[in-house]
Amino acid sequence: MNPDVTVTVIVHNDAARLPRAVASVRRQTHRNLEIVISDDHSTDETPSVARELAAQDPRIRSIRLPENSGGCSAPRNRALEIARAPYLMFLDSDDELPANAVELLLAAHREREVDFTMGAVRRIRVDSGHRSTWMPHLVSARRTLKGIAADPRLLFEHLSTSKMYARAFLDRHDLRFPEGIHYEDQLFSAQAYCLARAFTIIPDPVYLWYIAPYETGDTASISNQRHKLSNVGDRVHVQRLIDDFLAESGHASLREDKDYKFLKHDFRMYAGDLPHRDEEWLRSFAGIVTPYLDTLTPAAYARLPRPERVVLQLVRDGRLPEAQLAARGLGHGVAPRRVTTDGADGGTYWGDRIPASAEARRELDVTDLELDTRPFPSAQFRHEITEITRGPGASLDLAIRSYDPGLRLPPGPHRASILLATGRRRLTLPFRLAPVRPGVFEGRARLDLSVAPVPLHGFAGTRHPLLRIEHQGLAHTGLLLAPLNFPSLTARIDYHSGAAPHRVTVEPEDRGPGRLQIRWCPVGVTARVIRPVVRRVARPRVRRVVRLVASALR
Repeated sequence: MNPDVTVTVIVHNDAARLPRAVASVRRQTHRNLEIVISDDHSTDETPSVARELAAQDPRIRSIRLPENSGGCSAPRNRALEIARAPYLMFLDSDDELPANAVELLLAAHREREVDFTMGAVRRIRVDSGHRSTWMPHLVSARRTLKGIAADPRLLFEHLSTSKMYARAFLDRHDLRFPEGIHYEDQLFSAQAYCLARAFTIIPDPVYLWYIAPYETGDTASISNQRHKLSNVGDRVHVQRLIDDFLAESGHASLREDKDYKFLKHDFRMYAGDLPHRDEEWLRSFAGIVTPYLDTLTPAAYARLPRPERVVLQLVRDGRLPEAQLAARGLGHGVAPRRVTTDGADGGTYWGDRIPASAEARRELDVTDLELDTRPFPSAQFRHEITEITRGPGASLDLAIRSYDPGLRLPPGPHRASILLATGRRRLTLPFRLAPVRPGVFEGRARLDLSVAPVPLHGFAGTRHPLLRIEHQGLAHTGLLLAPLNFPSLTARIDYHSGAAPHRVTVEPEDRGPGRLQIRWCPVGVTARVIRPVVRRVARPRVRRVVRLVASALR
């Protein structure tokens, strides 16, 4: 009997995780399927592992490419050539399928004639175990669409692995994965969306995507290799291929939606990294992306939040150091250091100059941020640490500069404090911000980590101190940005409160806005014995007993 579904598992030098991926397919509730392991010419133990797996289950076949292709497309295409089932799915060796994924997607195919079915993707953080749903708003309800024009937002869900394709659909359009390029899923999925006469979405999870955000080297995912300029070029190249396809296939009307997706998703990923790139990288990056950004529809830019539009325009204008400053505030409501008002048109513009071109004036006009009129608790300020020095004991002396471009704070000193939470309690360190010039205040604070309220049973985690300003009975709390080049400081702290000793590291956050970052790690008997027990105990009363024991042992 021929299988109903072929699930292709692609792999390259991943002998350790391949058995887990294949096991997730073998335990599917729908049993009549075949599994094709497609090895992209691995040089580790993967070939022998694949052979052993095939020997365990007659549903498994294994193929090995004669040479490494360097991507996902070729191993998928080679497996597709030998697949025997009328429906096809794809799985990466570092991921898994939920046990009922095949059953659910196949049932949706059999319910009505569609070209592919798709479901939710569950993202799992390898480092923390945290689970979330990829693009949940797009897969929240069961529905069948007659073409992508019915919901162009689906261009954001560009994963090929969340879908089950009818083989007849792929063959009818000779639809295969583009070989020799990265980000092949984006082109393949765009083509599938546009060519499909109908497809069904189900809200059930059908794919488990393991995310390793700190993985580096050859094992890192393509998305985690954004530091490579070749990665930037690959992503832009695929966008141009998608643009060509949309024009040639009669789907030019989707161009604005596709451009918005690129700006909101693809470029945004690089924008968050800009503060951490050096000058040479920035110039090369701008040289790659700017010619493409200039081809995108103005309407797509207009759909973005103002802070993202500012970063994009600064990159296009070659104002790269300023783009880095602007990028440190993305998603966090961090104000610019300075704005400039044009007395002629009343516009308020990002930075210390009035933009020269009409386009730049449109994109850098930050009037809609309401810097001077927002309610004080939601106002926008910018707090930067300008100097960090080691103080006595386990303390740090911080020189802080706060920018108030909307001139919300009157002249004169202001009460401020640094907030640091460890466990359930919070440390509040008051200091004063004194005026330097209109819209700029400075102050110094001593952050003594030895008085942080660490729980008796210890605290393992990372925290980012916040800065609070008080004015007329109201308080505003915002990020505290660190210098990005100061060396990390590590010390052992024996707390006078009786809490467990800890190794504490102070460093700049190496991604995103670059906040001041403090990491605690318990040491000694608490780290080896007590904390593992506390983590396993669920009942609050027993937790309290364990904490008392931990305190007695010290």
